Amino acid sequence: MNLALGTLYAWSVFVAPLEAQFGWKRADTSMVFTIAVTVFALSFVAAGRIQDKYGPLWCSLAGGILVSLGFYLCSFTTDLTYLYICFGVIGGLGNGFGYATPIPVMAKWFPDKRGLAVGLAVGGYGAGSAIFGPLAQLKLIPAYGLPATFQILGAIFLLMTMTGALLLRNPPAGYRPAGWSPAAAKAASARDFTPSEMLRTRTFYLMWIAYALGCSAGLMVISQLVPFARSAGIAAAALSTMTLVVGAFGNACGRILSGWMSDRLGRINVLRTMIGICVIAMPALYAAGSNLVFLYAAVFVVYWCYGTQLSVNGVAAADFWGVKNAGVNYGILFTAWGVAGIIGPRIGGVLFDRYQNYQAAFYTAAALAAVALVCELLVRPTRSSTT
Repeated sequence: MNLALGTLYAWSVFVAPLEAQFGWKRADTSMVFTIAVTVFALSFVAAGRIQDKYGPLWCSLAGGILVSLGFYLCSFTTDLTYLYICFGVIGGLGNGFGYATPIPVMAKWFPDKRGLAVGLAVGGYGAGSAIFGPLAQLKLIPAYGLPATFQILGAIFLLMTMTGALLLRNPPAGYRPAGWSPAAAKAASARDFTPSEMLRTRTFYLMWIAYALGCSAGLMVISQLVPFARSAGIAAAALSTMTLVVGAFGNACGRILSGWMSDRLGRINVLRTMIGICVIAMPALYAAGSNLVFLYAAVFVVYWCYGTQLSVNGVAAADFWGVKNAGVNYGILFTAWGVAGIIGPRIGGVLFDRYQNYQAAFYTAAALAAVALVCELLVRPTRSSTT
């Protein structure tokens, strides 16, 4: 399911064909992604509540149908408003409802390896653009054209998401993996927080700010990668590899391997480490310039740090506030990513327009990551858990 949903990150492959066909400007087409991110983050909260109350089946079915329908309807695009509705609103809703289910389900099935399990689930989201982005850009669009590509992807996604939705089930009440028993102290002190109880904790606000600023830093740089690399003289083929393969692979690795690391080193410890690395990686990416080897390495690290936040924050929410309301609780925390999706690229664009170079954006991203790191250093768990 998440492989299909993750094609949201491959939006950039559709931008040039749409602009060439309709004569739209980049500000017009970039708004499609902004709308999708906003609707995704907001609908995640409602979807999380539905998932917690009724289970994952209907929520994930709705998500799969909506994201597939959104892609299919994009094939009939003739004006921007229509595209905003189909990809931005319908596709964003599909992502919100579809993405809301795997994290709490995996957290319940694998309490002993929660970080790795959730990381594998959301890692598929990070890898989606690495698979379907090149497929659309290099094969489908040249061979069949843009409208048919949207229809083909919509059909593929419908099959994938329906299969995934039908396989998602919550474990029975009282389930524990064979041979696993939580420590007595943890079992005694652990409890499930309601959303209102979570919102009364200091930890939530520190994590929300760190999540928003950390992802803003990542998205600020990611949104500027292609024009930055192009200005440094990087060839078109290398650009495609950088964003659709190296970046997506780093994103997926960050989600999976950082999740696995958090099982052993602690959720907050991993977040602190990766955000700290991000503070260094942002200026290093700018310094890499046209050196392709160092540029690829820096891009991989930046995406890794970004992917870490999408994985480990979800696991930390289940640890700190319990799994009973994990869908809605993480949905509320996830609104930080929605804010980041709006302000990160926007700040990057404003800084470039003002200074006419990318240094200001990359160094500002490092500063935002530094503030996020301070917030993470102040976080203290609200329940006895892996920290």
